[in-house]
Amino acid sequence: MKKQLIILLITVFISGYNAYSQESISVDKWKEYIEELAEESANESQLEALYTELSYLSEHPMDLNQVTAEQLSRLPFLTDRQIGQLVAYREKYGEMVSIYELKGVNGLDYQTIQLLLPFVYVGEKTVDKRPLIVKNLLKYGNNELQIRYDRCLQQKKGYGSYPDSVLARYPNRKYLGEPFYTSLRYAYEFDDYLQAGLVAEKDAGEPFWTGKQKGYDYYSFHALIKEQGVLKTFVLGDYKVSFGQGLVISNDFSPSRSALVAQAERRNNGFRRHFSTNEQDFFRGSGLTLTWKAWDANFFYSYRKLDAAVENDTFPTIKTDGLHRLQRDWEKRHTVTMHTFGGNVRWAHPNYHLGITAVYYTFGGKTMYPQEQLYNRFAFRGEKNINMSVDYMWKNRWGKLYGETAVSANKAIATLNALQLTPASYFSLLVLHRYYDRRYQAFFGNAFAQNSTVQNEHGIYLGCQWTPFGHWKLSWYADFYRFPWLKYQIDFPSTGKEYLFQLDYTPSQHFSSYLRYKGKEKDEGSRQHRFRWQATYVLGDSWKLRTSADGIVSANTEESSKGYMISQSAGWKPVKYPLQLDTYFAWFSTDNYATRISSYEKNILYAFYMPSFYGKGLRAAISFRWDLKRRFTVSAKFAHTWYTDRDRIGTDTEEIEGQGKTDLNVLLRWKF
Repeated sequence: MKKQLIILLITVFISGYNAYSQESISVDKWKEYIEELAEESANESQLEALYTELSYLSEHPMDLNQVTAEQLSRLPFLTDRQIGQLVAYREKYGEMVSIYELKGVNGLDYQTIQLLLPFVYVGEKTVDKRPLIVKNLLKYGNNELQIRYDRCLQQKKGYGSYPDSVLARYPNRKYLGEPFYTSLRYAYEFDDYLQAGLVAEKDAGEPFWTGKQKGYDYYSFHALIKEQGVLKTFVLGDYKVSFGQGLVISNDFSPSRSALVAQAERRNNGFRRHFSTNEQDFFRGSGLTLTWKAWDANFFYSYRKLDAAVENDTFPTIKTDGLHRLQRDWEKRHTVTMHTFGGNVRWAHPNYHLGITAVYYTFGGKTMYPQEQLYNRFAFRGEKNINMSVDYMWKNRWGKLYGETAVSANKAIATLNALQLTPASYFSLLVLHRYYDRRYQAFFGNAFAQNSTVQNEHGIYLGCQWTPFGHWKLSWYADFYRFPWLKYQIDFPSTGKEYLFQLDYTPSQHFSSYLRYKGKEKDEGSRQHRFRWQATYVLGDSWKLRTSADGIVSANTEESSKGYMISQSAGWKPVKYPLQLDTYFAWFSTDNYATRISSYEKNILYAFYMPSFYGKGLRAAISFRWDLKRRFTVSAKFAHTWYTDRDRIGTDTEEIEGQGKTDLNVLLRWKF
């Protein structure tokens, strides 16, 4: 009776939800979260992988009556407290009968619910878990095939015609392949027990059907089995690995400074499939997780071919962009063999855990030896390395303490420790300290940091999130850091600080807005201030508008520069038709590259796009999605950028003569 009363009250006081408007209103909220992460990250490949995974989850939502805490932890914007409260609500009141009940879960504020809605639904009836047998695999398995094609309609310099005599002397002036991008993805899934898939990709400029290459440049395969007795996970092919807080090994996107200021913890532990076109951040081989009571034991082996410029069995660095468009790219292709062995043993309880990780890797008899410079004096040089760490977590209803301490073969130490306090559902505070020795070396390290590597950094981060009233949320953080040794183009130890303030206002499901300020200051005299205001409006059941205004001021000891951008997007999704249409228009004016401004732009299905603009110009784009009988989907986009301050776009082989650049993207999806 109590549960029915709660549902009735929620239904009365929360108006406007329905199956169609719910999706159209909230579908872009999680993309705004990715957009903010993109502003801080230089790792586009990891960001693309995160976007691909969340896109897949939004297209394959989880039943709130069956989803586990572990599955919910795949959503990075949910805190442990929110996940625990959601599961506790279901255990206390039984199966949910409506999506409206999310408003009754303690700790889920309005903004978080909007982020969550695209990933969950309430099933009509709970289905018993089906056993993993051939009959069920054939009858209940889900298949999905995607084919994508991208092309720039203007000719770039790398596709021009050159005399053979010129190419004989300058072979890297011309791309070896065709001027289009194409990829193919196939996925098979059976409940939450079995996943298998194939990915193939060719970047623009890479040969597809020439004398140099027949077929795609990159192939990836995976098969993953889960929850079969003591066999918790077994993966074969390409997979991702994450243990602890990333000081030793992590293929996940690194949690960083964002408006979700109190969520910096890594929660993935173990193996996941690799199903993106990221050609760098994955392992190739096999992984195994065995479970017994509160213990998990993880083991893995990987054998991969990497790209590098090898001379006399020595190479300075690994080439990580995955591009093989020029002759010099092919000379570096698959020249280094990397063997990686590792494991993790973890003892876990709902309120605490303790884990030990060890990873050993070798470059197949070759030596990594970066050219000696004073700033890279402590960079890794050698044939092999080993990293070990201990990670821990302890929590109660008021907060959480977590961290990891690691050591490399040269006995250098890295440690990260954090205290998260949540005395009430509307208030959260995070204090995070990190100490990464300048001598610490971890090839697969990927943790909370200002640097792109887990090395040469000390810092303390303070973050606070407060929801004083139902529709208001205040978020702020401050990060104070120090680089004890030199960095590239900075020939002295330096310090810096970064801070953010953001105020969100969501009075109803038809309107939301936020105002954000982000600042950076560094010892070498550089300062940067970024401002953004954004408002989202919903008109009726079909229209959604978003207006954004960005400003940036950047200064150093020699000059000061600024930039502005105003953008407007409109989305139309009629209730009665399986069609979605989105448009985007932006005007930008910046003084230089230092004041470039990024803006999220709706792209085709499963593809993230957030270009940066500098100079003066206009940007316009239109995209649509058409679902045919829920099995076949066509997604396409046409976009054009027009610069008013130049007659050439890009540099070197990517140079385009003229003031405009036009792109076409098409994706076909078939579910069967």
